[in-house]
Amino acid sequence: MTLATRLVLFDLDGTLVDSAPDLAAAANAMRTARGLARLPLAALRPMVGSGARGMVGAALGVKPGDDAFVGLRDEFLHRYAVGLLERTAVFEAMVPVLERLDADGWPWGIVTNKAERFTRPLVEGLGLQGRAAVVISGDTTAHSKPHPAPLLEAARRAGFEASACVYIGDDVRDVQAGHAAGMVTLAAAWGYLGDGQPIDAWGAHAVLAEPAALLQWLQLA
Repeated sequence: MTLATRLVLFDLDGTLVDSAPDLAAAANAMRTARGLARLPLAALRPMVGSGARGMVGAALGVKPGDDAFVGLRDEFLHRYAVGLLERTAVFEAMVPVLERLDADGWPWGIVTNKAERFTRPLVEGLGLQGRAAVVISGDTTAHSKPHPAPLLEAARRAGFEASACVYIGDDVRDVQAGHAAGMVTLAAAWGYLGDGQPIDAWGAHAVLAEPAALLQWLQLA
């Protein structure tokens, strides 16, 4: 017997799709332009969840508040926009999970802190736009995660109460946003995770070791 059908909401980068190669490529292009050696993907991958702030910091050691940060951030975003679909793909293990949700009539959507100018072409390019019940970007509402507003807007647009939603993400801000919105919140251990608290300390309702574990949690497997 399965649970009552819920709206399943996914974070994008690091949860639903692996965008680290293209984000790292943009960061390394900045290093190359400055005569610096490229960094291995493993060194940049954990910071993907922190967006341009994390990538500029990891690549060039510049942080928000530093004089050079705004210019470097804008350069990074421009370089990323040019190549955001070069190697980015839905996580291979996530493909059958989405197929099962679709087959069983479970609506799912995306809530990301990525700006719409990047989210839209990425989601469309990966063939997800027509399948997702709702897509909320970092600038869709006045606030981004960990504020609950994006999650609540996703639930509203899809016609669900927040209490009937499940949110899956790979960053502590995802868990914080999910709790603040009153949603069941699951942590994706296959994601980027950052360099802060260990995933078991985030306070998620459950930690999923792999995408297939979501189907087990939903009692679909």
